[in-house]
Amino acid sequence: MQEIPRGDAHRPMLVVSPIMSAPESHTGYLRNLVLARNAIDRASELRTDSAKLDELWEKAKIVIVSAEKLSATDSELIYFSAKEITGDGERYFLGIDQETGESYFAFHVTSHNEEQLRTLRQVAADLTDREAALAVHAIALSNWHTSHPHCARCGAPTRSGIGGAVRICTVDESEHYPRTDPAVIVLIKDLDDRILLGHQPVWPENRYSTFAGFVEPGESFEQCVVREVAEESGVKVHTVKYLGSQPWPFPASIMVAFEAITSKPSDAKPDGQEITDVKWFSREEFQASVLNGTLILPPRISVARRMVEYWFGGEIESGESWRP
Repeated sequence: MQEIPRGDAHRPMLVVSPIMSAPESHTGYLRNLVLARNAIDRASELRTDSAKLDELWEKAKIVIVSAEKLSATDSELIYFSAKEITGDGERYFLGIDQETGESYFAFHVTSHNEEQLRTLRQVAADLTDREAALAVHAIALSNWHTSHPHCARCGAPTRSGIGGAVRICTVDESEHYPRTDPAVIVLIKDLDDRILLGHQPVWPENRYSTFAGFVEPGESFEQCVVREVAEESGVKVHTVKYLGSQPWPFPASIMVAFEAITSKPSDAKPDGQEITDVKWFSREEFQASVLNGTLILPPRISVARRMVEYWFGGEIESGESWRP
């Protein structure tokens, strides 16, 4: 671990940890994406076996989900047994731990003891790989079920089915599957290996990040990269390269990360609406800005944070001032 000189006591500390290598099967370059960890077998083949799910439920570890929060302390999930679950709710099968054989479910309720609830943003970075995978799956499913109570064909009420993997119309029996909205997120670089970061007006002062936008109908990821970058930052990019992806269930996105190069960095200009300021950073300028507090980065759970760290050369640890 390399510690960059921290300046005086009133300035944040910048600590850089080497980025761990990923499995050879990984097709991108980003490592340790907080919300993309997977240590659970989702066992999708069991979802249609209602008798088996009933059997697993009786011995399962169950996470309560309510209003975009889940049962957890500040550092780990809180599990309940089937005997402790009372009242109405929907149960979603999350999967099986192949090492222990334990099964996991989420139970979605309209209300729960607030002292036992945390948001995914609050706890994700401190969870184990297994618990992070469970938490992301549980929140993503509950968000989707909450926002799709009616049939898109006839408007009738729907019910959860197949272990929470679908909603089924109570009138025409049509099946509706969870939706994920793809969005690209882009690390813009120039030929001198500087990066361009932008500021949104809804963010705290001095917070800057990479550029992102939703993929439009009939558009490829690469086309979306070029369009979104031009719209938000004014620069034209080329040499688009895939870096990785991670789910972002706030409420139902997946962030697909790319880097792209511009040959004309001087064209950078904010659109004035979504982005109100843009800045180029060399590594030296980036380091100095972090240390003097004029640059606040996205939270640790975001793919944007990992993209910047990948460019900088390692994981960046700092105090709460780094959080949004």
